[in-house]
Amino acid sequence: MPADPAPDSADQILSRLPARLKEARQRQGLSLDAVAKLSGVSRSMVSQIERGESSPTVATLWNLTRALQVDFAGLLDGPKAPHIQVITAEQAPRIAGHGQGCRITILSPPEAVGVLEVYDITLDPGGVLDSDPHTPGTREALTVLEGAVTLRAGHDETGLGTGDTAHYQADQPHRIAAANGPARVFLIVASQ
Repeated sequence: MPADPAPDSADQILSRLPARLKEARQRQGLSLDAVAKLSGVSRSMVSQIERGESSPTVATLWNLTRALQVDFAGLLDGPKAPHIQVITAEQAPRIAGHGQGCRITILSPPEAVGVLEVYDITLDPGGVLDSDPHTPGTREALTVLEGAVTLRAGHDETGLGTGDTAHYQADQPHRIAAANGPARVFLIVASQ
């Protein structure tokens, strides 16, 4: 039976404290002066603690965590789960110059490019998006949110209506075309 991992030593816990306090202060958008006023701890002491030049007493640490609105134990634990990142509709990047009569909005985060990309595509009546082959093994999943489209992948072609989903190889020429009016699709591109 494997041994349980050793708990963090007091030195390891204390070595994390300065950076965690500074991160909490910056996350709140507070200056050293603001933290000093909120906590009752002098500005110079807050600065020394953040630089690791002074170890706070329990009372000082308690005052700082209350001022920073952070959990005392959370400062000493491992990293927290990431915060929710929101990109508003106005901030979402758009791709221009691709296709004819279509607007492409990128929904995936920048770090996902080339791995798992997500797009919201609006096609005007007669709108078409022709795509060259992607890297070998790339697949796409297309769901029609509104209207109808004709999908061509290589030599195969099919019609899709609202709510329909198609999965296909995208390492060949492929096309999405509005059929009988405007359409909106949700597209996922997955590369190997």
